Amino acid sequence: MNSGLIGKILGLSRPVKRLISVTTDLILLSLAVWAAFALRFENYTWLPSDKQLWVSGATVLFTTAAFVKLGLYRAVIRYLSEHAFLAIIIGVTLSSISLIVFGFLFQALVPRSVPVIYGAFAFLLVAGSRFAVRAVVQRRGRKQKDAVLIVGAGPKGMQLSSALVQGTEYRPVGFVSMVEANHRSLIGSLPVYSIDHIDKAVRELEASRVLLALEDSAPVNRKELMRTLEGLSVPVQTVPSMSELVAGLARINDIRDLEIEDLLGRDPVRPDAAMVSQSLFGKAVLVTGAGGSIGSELCRQILRHKPSRLVLFEQSEFSLYAIERELQSINQIEALGVSLHAVLGSVTHRRRCEAVMRAFGIQTVYHAAAYKHVPLVEHNIIEGVQNNVFGTFHAAEAAIATGVERFVLISTDKAVRPTNVMGASKRMAELVLQGLAQRQSGTVFSMVRFGNVLGSSGSVVPLFRDQIRDGGPVTVTHQDIIRYFMTIPEASQLVLQAGSMGQGGEVFVLDMGEPVRIADLARKMIHLMGLEEKTEDNPDGDIEIIYTGLRPGEKLYEELLIGDNPQGTAHSRIMMAREVSLPWAEVEGFLNKFSHASQAFDCQAVIELLKQARTGYAPNGELADLVWCNGGQEASEGRPDGKVLKFGVSPQDV
Repeated sequence: MNSGLIGKILGLSRPVKRLISVTTDLILLSLAVWAAFALRFENYTWLPSDKQLWVSGATVLFTTAAFVKLGLYRAVIRYLSEHAFLAIIIGVTLSSISLIVFGFLFQALVPRSVPVIYGAFAFLLVAGSRFAVRAVVQRRGRKQKDAVLIVGAGPKGMQLSSALVQGTEYRPVGFVSMVEANHRSLIGSLPVYSIDHIDKAVRELEASRVLLALEDSAPVNRKELMRTLEGLSVPVQTVPSMSELVAGLARINDIRDLEIEDLLGRDPVRPDAAMVSQSLFGKAVLVTGAGGSIGSELCRQILRHKPSRLVLFEQSEFSLYAIERELQSINQIEALGVSLHAVLGSVTHRRRCEAVMRAFGIQTVYHAAAYKHVPLVEHNIIEGVQNNVFGTFHAAEAAIATGVERFVLISTDKAVRPTNVMGASKRMAELVLQGLAQRQSGTVFSMVRFGNVLGSSGSVVPLFRDQIRDGGPVTVTHQDIIRYFMTIPEASQLVLQAGSMGQGGEVFVLDMGEPVRIADLARKMIHLMGLEEKTEDNPDGDIEIIYTGLRPGEKLYEELLIGDNPQGTAHSRIMMAREVSLPWAEVEGFLNKFSHASQAFDCQAVIELLKQARTGYAPNGELADLVWCNGGQEASEGRPDGKVLKFGVSPQDV
């Protein structure tokens, strides 16, 4: 049967297909009755008597009606399941019994062996015809589908295989199992290979890609697995996690690029859920910067700990709308019963912060609002200081005024011996909170410092992925640049953990694991997407890596500690830094100076103050503010009437 005819048949309407199935069954069942009598009488030219003809006709019609009742004609043949197989068995059994009954009613000659022979023929013809059609249709579909190899032979792998068979894009051709007992066996007619022979499996089975379907709890050495997968000549992708599947957020056959934690090649850090839950359950919590990458994930994590209310504070209307819609959906689907409130506002507006905290009776604040993109802050110095330093100060003062119990600042490793304004402004924000912790005891202030978060708005991973898809080149600032990495959920969970441990003024540091060389990360992504790096030794490669040079304020490596003597905590992956702090009077003096310099738009004065404030700021380049470097210095001279240009609100005005 040629593919054109199959395509025409498949394109027929459902009623026409059912009519063809019924007509075919009438013919096949009639043939089965004749064959049973002919075989019994050993006469291949046998013709029925009038009574035998009535019995045969009645049996065929009864059987067709039974098949209708059993739902056989509602089953789609290309997706024929065990239910249809069972329906055929039941229908044929009833048909054999009806042959005996009709023979008795019509007083026709029906030898005892005929119903048995007829049942066997009927089953073979009815079931065989359907499974033959299914095989032809699926074979036609398989030719149009990409062959994939599934890593993981557990329930998730089985579920994925079944979903792909029913789909239209991929067809599973084999499994790779981490369990030695499964090796050299067959699972649903598909061969199972060990991870050591995955390269051989890809070649033998002509797989066009490899899909990871590992169980969430599987004891797998991810680093070794990633190293093995990197050497393959085909793309490596993954499927959603079991938690996403259970929550209904994704389907098993939603194929996607490798998860960030897979690229890290290590198992994620788990928090102490009991301690975190104790500090959040039934509380009124506010998250600033709720629409950002870190803030939004904090909101997701906090929501599942069931606070009494969760206030989302964000200055970007679209980001706030997006995270509120997502959280409302989670809240409803999981029946969490949390009161959600989306509030527009900026942390630089002290009165707005205080009004919001007072209105909702806030007990805990997670301050994630910040400008964190190094080059952008380097080019917009005043706005960076206003948002990162004064935003933190105003939000913290509002928290003190409204009796907030805990205030947790999300800081960064760039605050350690900073070479850029972003890092220096975050270190200044830490000093502000440490000063406020000394000034009062009603609100517990703590800071959590961690490195680069993969998948965040400033992460290199989405950038590299887009560059690879566009055919390259992949841009890396320096061949030796290294960074600490952590996933967004991982960092957010540990932030909640550290926030629950604060006693007042501590700087908590997350253990980020081993640092990652950015160039190596780029190569890993190129290889895992089934491509080769283009180099002098391999000019026929697919993607070239080019080095663009360090950007303003950028360092080759980042540190998490200023001192070298961190103190342990109750969690093995959270340390407490022993670092210098300033008395509140000195901090307040610097805030006044920063306020005046900002109002005068004096970027040079801001830079000097950051150096004087014991932040450790040591710029590695020239002042790069875009406005300042393009004639903006005139703003610092004030207006003709001698009044200072006002860009912000000074501490004494609030």
